[in-house]
Amino acid sequence: MDDSSTSRAATEDPVAAQWQLVREMNENRIDKHLVEAAYANPALRSLFPMVSHGSLQFSRCTRYPWSQDLPSIFPLAAGERFCVLRLHEPRGSGRERIAGAFTAEEAVEIAVAHLPAGWGPAVDGKPDILEPLS
Repeated sequence: MDDSSTSRAATEDPVAAQWQLVREMNENRIDKHLVEAAYANPALRSLFPMVSHGSLQFSRCTRYPWSQDLPSIFPLAAGERFCVLRLHEPRGSGRERIAGAFTAEEAVEIAVAHLPAGWGPAVDGKPDILEPLS
């Protein structure tokens, strides 16, 4: 696929378009190694990526308000360590620490291992069209 085909496909697919934007972000906003490790994983690549305060978050839908029910990856120290969290865990505490990781690849593996049943791929729309996770 040439660059124009890749660009055209990204504009037709909101998940691909968002991944393209995230992959092009400045390294001051997000750890590039983390982004590429997540993008290399087919499960995470099928979700809608978001960046906030250096974290890489994922949604099952492409429109606000995001689904907020999947693991997120946060940097802890200069891109060398990461924490995998579920920001809006279903039991009501608002934040659940899943695990820590020393590498971006390990953080991605942890996030994927903790995707709930029925996690995806992301659908174009708001979260009200999603089936509840089990």
